Amino acid sequence: MLITHDTRCALDTVVDLVNTAPEDDTTPDGLADVTALDEFVRSHQISDVGTLSEFDLSAVRKIRGRFAGIFAAPDARSAAVIINELVASAGTTPRLTDHDGYDWHVHYFAPGASVADHLAADCGMALAFFVVAGEQERLRRCEAPDCRRAFVDLSRNRSRRYCDSRTCGNRLHVAAYRARRKEAAG
Repeated sequence: MLITHDTRCALDTVVDLVNTAPEDDTTPDGLADVTALDEFVRSHQISDVGTLSEFDLSAVRKIRGRFAGIFAAPDARSAAVIINELVASAGTTPRLTDHDGYDWHVHYFAPGASVADHLAADCGMALAFFVVAGEQERLRRCEAPDCRRAFVDLSRNRSRRYCDSRTCGNRLHVAAYRARRKEAAG
């Protein structure tokens, strides 16, 4: 599957957006306030976004929950329903652009769209490409028991199980190794 630069950026953005949600009552919200949303927008280089407000924060949190539903969808049909609703609600207006030194690519949000509509359109379309390609199973959650972070499995053989092999994967492998050693020592 060919993944263009702008699709990859949208995938990274939607994964990071979903992962800002608190995992439980003890973890903080990564989008706690408008300042955090502004930092998210700047760090992901989301273009054509004006001054952000509490309304924008509320709207982004709402679509964040919808995107989380895509990563939890049991099948392509369920994911497609959510993606279709997100993209339709954003009032998509596909247009070619070559801004900020990037070659020609497609933006799916209308000029002047809110940050929530921008994310719903561009990120929704990036996820739609995976469903169309029959690759919905690549939209995953970490299999570590104490982590449920979202990620996109871009491995060649679709075998990635953890959001980060250096943290979650390594931690579980070390724990399994220690358990085997302890059992062998009897």
